[in-house]
Amino acid sequence: MKVQLKVTGMTCNHCISMVNKAIAALQTDAKVTVDLAQQQVSVESIVTAEEIIAALDEAGYPATEV
Repeated sequence: MKVQLKVTGMTCNHCISMVNKAIAALQTDAKVTVDLAQQQVSVESIVTAEEIIAALDEAGYPATEV
C-alpha cells in the first residue's frame, strides 16, 4: 500500500531521520521518501495510514493523508 502524507514540522535532515525512524519502528523494510521542501512523505508498506500518522504524531511530526 502506498500512502502520501503531509507532515508538518520538518525543517532539516535530523527531522527526516526522525520521520524515517518512526516509520521503521512500524515496518523496518518500508520504503520511505521524504520531500522536505513540500513537507510530504510517501510510504510504501503494509502498515495502514492511520498507524503511520499515529507514529509520526507521537514523534512530534503531525501528519495528515493527502
